Amino acid sequence: MTAQEQRLERLRDRVEQHVQSIYHDNPLHADLGGLTDQLLALMRLDGTVAMPRQYANHWSERDAIVITYGDSLLAEGEKPLATLKRFLDQHTAGLVSGVHILPFYPWSSDDGFAVLDYSSVNEALGDWQHIGAIAAEYDLMADLVINHCSSRSLWFENFLKDQDPGRDYFVTASPDMDLSAVVRPRTSPLLWEVKTARGTQWVWCTFSHDQVDLDFRNPEVLKQFVSIIRHYLDNGVRLFRLDAIAFLWKIPDTSCLNLEETHEIVRLLRTLVEHARPDALLITETNIPNRENLSYFGNANEAHCVYNFSLPPLLLNTLVTGDCAYLKQWVMSMPPAQNGTTYFNFLASHDGIGLRPAEGLLSDEELGVLIATMQGFGGHVSFRALEDGQSRPYEINIALFDALQGTVRGKDELGMERFICAHAIMLALEGIPGIYLHSLLGTRNDYERVKHTGHSRAINRHQWRMPELETALADPHSSHGQVLARLKELLAVRRRQAAFHPNATQFTLHLGGAVFGFWRQSMDRRQSIFCISNISDLPQQLNLLDINLIEHHQWMDLISGEHYTSRDQQLTLAPYQSLWITNLPDHAAP
Repeated sequence: MTAQEQRLERLRDRVEQHVQSIYHDNPLHADLGGLTDQLLALMRLDGTVAMPRQYANHWSERDAIVITYGDSLLAEGEKPLATLKRFLDQHTAGLVSGVHILPFYPWSSDDGFAVLDYSSVNEALGDWQHIGAIAAEYDLMADLVINHCSSRSLWFENFLKDQDPGRDYFVTASPDMDLSAVVRPRTSPLLWEVKTARGTQWVWCTFSHDQVDLDFRNPEVLKQFVSIIRHYLDNGVRLFRLDAIAFLWKIPDTSCLNLEETHEIVRLLRTLVEHARPDALLITETNIPNRENLSYFGNANEAHCVYNFSLPPLLLNTLVTGDCAYLKQWVMSMPPAQNGTTYFNFLASHDGIGLRPAEGLLSDEELGVLIATMQGFGGHVSFRALEDGQSRPYEINIALFDALQGTVRGKDELGMERFICAHAIMLALEGIPGIYLHSLLGTRNDYERVKHTGHSRAINRHQWRMPELETALADPHSSHGQVLARLKELLAVRRRQAAFHPNATQFTLHLGGAVFGFWRQSMDRRQSIFCISNISDLPQQLNLLDINLIEHHQWMDLISGEHYTSRDQQLTLAPYQSLWITNLPDHAAP
């Protein structure tokens, strides 16, 4: 047997173990060996097989991702995907490594997350050539909307007609079943009554009645998604965001959240994807309490990256209260990501600021104060259903720039500095940073879009007309231009520092409630960076002795360029000022 044949045999054995774990008691598919071969063939792994390196870090300090819808930027006579690439080339080239384009497929609702056809690009945005042009210049992240699809998709229409493909693709349940334990992110009824060729059926809808949950107990559904992944790889996708993955597998009388079969499917997809393209990454989107979220790392055999969902609400709470105690406590509790895994850090996205990841970290009273503060800044609140039929706040819907326009005492004149401080903290933390396009541009709350769509999340999904945006960016007095310029400066500095590698060492500093700090050290131990931020609206005093600078090193602040000549130098931090104090001159940092 040749070495290649041996590798292929080992891969086949590994995939079959995944398949056995998922479907060992499934009557729908007895030929599990045949299923293994079909999956390998669909991923085109039945010939030459790439060999991924275990625990390899396919990222560095040079990585940062822009998060955006495909049509957030509009120009007359130009497809939005072409406009997006033009903006990235002109304003972020050399500063960001990749772009997450939110669902760019034909869809029926939820701004793309009710997919009609996974194999096509929405014609209103562009085509696969536009996607390929972006993927040729940037690491492309795409959504694998894997838990559900549109009720107007061909699959669901075939389900109604009792035809293939789609006949047995969707989860059904009896309305008499006790489903009270099922965790819900929405308040709509879980089951939806539909008329089919087989009579009345009740289909499972975790999110909305236009988003019908797919039944992965049927291996045909798994095969469809493996084929979709291969198609995306062929079109340049490198990072796969597994949307709503925590809800994937359903077992009555359970929460139907984070079930073992769900984790095993993630492990299977990782095995297939990394053998097809060794530097491809899986990122799990699991907007759930922190401990559950971390479980998707597995033993470095599930997600390469997990969203740091607790960061947005905790950092927001820190900056509006002027007290970093909870943020510090959480950062200290986070385990260092082992090689081959890392965190995906973000402060804002197309969704709201999730509150579930803050459960157990902030009290109900503290969450209530945060919610009331955000409502005072024009934010809305979305709710989820509880077992007893009651509802609970699920997320705050607000543009981040508006969310940081004041404190719990109300609005003030320090919003810009508070906003930049938030990003200076996020960019320095262990992990890969993701910056929402509307944060990069300092976009404000879009009340007209909320009114037009009827959805609270639209408040942070503005569409910029390019002439208007270009005018704003060219105006030195515009907050939009100032935000972009200052964030670009931070990005430019960050990518030159080895101590900002996503897996570089991180330790939390104890500098009081109003000053948040942590220490990063490069993996070769040459560079140290002390990341210190005044998270209050008052000046704060800092003695360099408090951060234990090594005496024989020369130290400087990477942000201001100031050099420090004495270890016992006393500094006054302006409200929301951040320092990145390093022992290596910026130009000498690797």
